[in-house]
Amino acid sequence: MAYPMPSPDLLRALAARLGPRGFTTDPADLAPWLTDWRRRVTGAAAALVSPATAEDAAFVVACAGAEGVAIVPQGGNSSMVGGATPAGPAEGRALLVSMRRMRAIRSISTEDNAVVAEAGVVLADLHIAVGERRRRFPLSLAAKGNATVGGLVSTNAGGTQVLRFGPMRSLVLGLEAVLPDGSLFQGLAPLRKDNRGYDLKQLLIGGEGTLGLVTAATLRLVSAFEARAVAWIGLRSARDALTLLRRLEDRLGEAVESFELVPAEGLALVLRHIPDTRPPLSHAWEWNVLVEAVGGADIGERLQSELMGAIEAGLAGDAMVAASEAQAEALWKLRESLSEAEARDGMAAKHDIAVPVADMPAFMAQASAAVVARFPGTRPIAFGHLGDGNVHFNVRAPAGGDDKAWFAAQAAAVSRFVHGLVTEAGGTLSAEHGIGRFKRADFAALADLVRLASMRAIKAALDPAGIMNPGALLPLAEDGSGQ
Repeated sequence: MAYPMPSPDLLRALAARLGPRGFTTDPADLAPWLTDWRRRVTGAAAALVSPATAEDAAFVVACAGAEGVAIVPQGGNSSMVGGATPAGPAEGRALLVSMRRMRAIRSISTEDNAVVAEAGVVLADLHIAVGERRRRFPLSLAAKGNATVGGLVSTNAGGTQVLRFGPMRSLVLGLEAVLPDGSLFQGLAPLRKDNRGYDLKQLLIGGEGTLGLVTAATLRLVSAFEARAVAWIGLRSARDALTLLRRLEDRLGEAVESFELVPAEGLALVLRHIPDTRPPLSHAWEWNVLVEAVGGADIGERLQSELMGAIEAGLAGDAMVAASEAQAEALWKLRESLSEAEARDGMAAKHDIAVPVADMPAFMAQASAAVVARFPGTRPIAFGHLGDGNVHFNVRAPAGGDDKAWFAAQAAAVSRFVHGLVTEAGGTLSAEHGIGRFKRADFAALADLVRLASMRAIKAALDPAGIMNPGALLPLAEDGSGQ
């Protein structure tokens, strides 16, 4: 499929509808949005368009569809897999559609426990807005200052509270979205039950902009908590960490909202590269866990009591519970800065994987050994959301060499090998970041044929011209299109 350049008439129509704030072809204006978050690829676009309303967005898609022009949706440009970069079969001919102007929080209902937020609302701003009404949107991640609602929906984002609340699929009550034919799907009603057949909302969640353009979402809220307790625990093994999680859940129930695994090597990277960080414990342990529990005013005492019991039982080696909000934030900084610290230390092949929770401790050890045997000198590191079976399994370049040269020569082969291991273990090569453009080839090679055929059929039914984010998520067809 050959994607055409937008015609002069199309560009004039978009400029007239959107105005100077919503339309530009100036290379200087486009440049900041043409490189992906990880700076692995830079693409090109014919124009940057920024609708201010859902009706504007529908106009953009309808006009593009009439000419078969490709559309690449973009929110905060924080994709870890190149999913929002106009690179691929329509590079240089696509319209880069930024949702950043649609930043209204349309309503907050404490009775429905729901918020209606437009696609361009930044996650951190959403947290503040609902917090003022004594409510929480229970999803957080390190990129909360950049990530937008539309991007979170389109990638089925996870984060640090999936353990209790699930990913975006569990938190989206309704959607408003422009379909590839330019029609506006209006499904924002905050329904907890709706049994009218196929769920278009769920197709759009995690669809990475290949089935439509999300313009707004109705999101589930939960009550604010009275107090939180954040603790850092040192352990001897990842298996002990999982046993500790189940022990805490048995004793504290749903109070446990976050359970983040950090290896000694990961903590050392943070302490080495991130200013104003310090070791939380007097002794360095092979594995560490950050736990957050919420509840009444006594939650800190309850968590501390349970951790003391775990130490006495030989399950944990040492622990500290934050005595203030400043200490709690300092502990979270150790976890949330790990990716940044790793990047400062050198290049790594990054993998966002999941296997069944019970299998994860053994998988991390076995996969690390297999990677080192296959690629001598490499340094695997695994960290993240142990409680939901999702870790970031990254493979760092050998020490003392040219990490950029190693990445260029070996990273693709390393990723194929890791993705093969996780597939053999019954897991997934994408737990929360999506497929994007970077994982498309491995997805095509490792996914079962029924899954791929079904996805292609859905894509063909909703987007027969293949204009929505071509080259993302779905493997390229034989004609090179994004179908």
